[in-house]
Amino acid sequence: MEKTLGVGIIGCGNISEAYLKLSKLFKAIDVLAVADINMESAQARAKQFGVKAQTVKELLKNKDIAIVVNLTVPAVHFKVSKQILEAGKHVYSEKPLTLSYKDAVALQKLAKKMKLHVAAAPDTFLGSSHQLARQAIDDGKIGKIVSGTAHVMGHGMEHWHPNPDFFFKPGGGPILDMGPYYIANLINLIGPVKRVAALSGMARKERVIANGPRNGEKLKVKTPTTYHALLEFVQGAQVTLSASWDVFAHKHQNMEIYGASGALFVPDPNFFGGDVMIAGSDAKLHKLESWQHPFGVDNWKGGDGASWANYRTAGLADMATGILNKRDIRCDISRMAHVVDVMTSIMKSGETKKFVEVKSSCTRPKPLGPDEARSLMK
Repeated sequence: MEKTLGVGIIGCGNISEAYLKLSKLFKAIDVLAVADINMESAQARAKQFGVKAQTVKELLKNKDIAIVVNLTVPAVHFKVSKQILEAGKHVYSEKPLTLSYKDAVALQKLAKKMKLHVAAAPDTFLGSSHQLARQAIDDGKIGKIVSGTAHVMGHGMEHWHPNPDFFFKPGGGPILDMGPYYIANLINLIGPVKRVAALSGMARKERVIANGPRNGEKLKVKTPTTYHALLEFVQGAQVTLSASWDVFAHKHQNMEIYGASGALFVPDPNFFGGDVMIAGSDAKLHKLESWQHPFGVDNWKGGDGASWANYRTAGLADMATGILNKRDIRCDISRMAHVVDVMTSIMKSGETKKFVEVKSSCTRPKPLGPDEARSLMK
C-alpha cells in the first residue's frame, strides 16, 4: 500500500502559502501541483515551493493527484468541490465547506456515489490546547458539561484586509467566516447541536477600508455583522455564542466550558496552541499541565515577530491517513456539514427571531493525542 497521496491545490491566494509550507511536516501527503484562474499566481506559488503550475483542468486530470485542496473564495467552494469530485478525486476544502446546508448535503451524496471522501477545515481543534481540553472533559475533570460561552469579537476586517469586500456581502459575516472554528471545536468538546436561537444586527451600513492601495474607499454592508446565539446541544448543554465585527474592545474569554463540578477556559479556536485553565469545585483557577503534543510547539512567526503553533495541514494529513488506513477522518464532511447546518440555522434564526431546529447531527471526532499526532508527522 502506498504511504503518501498526491495532492493538488486550487486557489493560490494568501492561505495557499501556509498549506504549501506546512504540508511538508506531514507523512501521508505530497503536494505536486497548484492551479488558479490567474495563471501568474499559480506560477509564482509553483516557483516559490518547487511544484508544478497547472490550469484547473490540467490539475483535475493529473493522474498522480488523489486529493485536491479547494482554497478558492467561499462563494465558489461548492462549485469547485463538485468539479473535483466529478473528476474522481477526494476533496479537502477550506472553511466554510459550503455556504448552505443544501449544498453540503449535495456534496455528501455525490461523494458517496463516487466512492470518494470530502473533508474540510478548520482543523485547529486538532491542536494541543483543544485536545488537552477534550481529554479533561472526557476524563470527567469538570463533570457533565451543562453550559458555556464563546466569543469572537473585533471591529472589522476592513481595518487590516486590503480587499475586504466579500466579508460584508451575503455569504460573508462573522458567523460564516469565524464561526467554523468555534462550532467545530464545540462539537469536538461537547458533540452535535440540536437547535439554536439568535439575534442579529448591523451597527454600520458602510465601512471604510483602512489598509492597502484602496485605503479610504467606502464599502456597503449587505449582511449582519453581529450575532448573539444560543446553542442547545444534543447532550443537553446550552452555550452562548457571540460573533461580532462591531466591537472595539472587550474582556470576554474566547471559550469557557462549564461542567457540573468545574470549569474550563479554552484558548482561541482559531489557533492550535495556548494555555488551558481549569477550576474545580473549589473555584480556584490553575493551568492544566501541558503535555508533549507536537501541535502545540511554536513554529510560525508573524510580521510583528510573535511566534505561535500553526499546523493547518493537520486535517489534510489526517484525511490522507484515514483514506490509506480506511479509518474515520476527523474533519469528515459529516461533521463539517453539521457545522454549516448550525451556522446557517443561526443566521436563519437571526432573520426570523425564532428557534431553529438543526436538521443534521454527527458524532464527535475521535481525540488526537500526542502519540497519534506525532505518527502523522515526518
